[in-house]
Amino acid sequence: MDEIREVIETKAALLRKGDIQAILSYYAPSYVEYTLAPPLQQPGDGRDPAPLAAWFATFEAPPSREVTRLEITTDGDVAFATSLDCLTAVPRGATESFTLWFRVTLGLRRIDGRWLVTHEHESVPFEMDGSFRASIGLTP
Repeated sequence: MDEIREVIETKAALLRKGDIQAILSYYAPSYVEYTLAPPLQQPGDGRDPAPLAAWFATFEAPPSREVTRLEITTDGDVAFATSLDCLTAVPRGATESFTLWFRVTLGLRRIDGRWLVTHEHESVPFEMDGSFRASIGLTP
């Protein structure tokens, strides 16, 4: 499980550095991605750097991501991990940062001796009061 923890924590550290190619090296050649941004499922080649580069361009500097409450379950060459992550960033043109807590579930497989992400799902709860607003003020 230490290898999987290292993959997840290294991806978060690489985000702060803005190292797109290094981040993508932790993903399987084809993987399923459900991120916070629309659409419901990210289309195309998940290892294409263009979408991640476009997302980075919406910030003044690369965002930071803190992985908390990480739990990992493995069976042979398959694993899944869940965590509550905190993203902090300054939007392009803004002077103040925002902080957003969200849920993450990762599916991983050991491929050619390396643990790689094969499925990634990020979500934010929404208000059940009929407004359907994202509950972006939640903290663990």
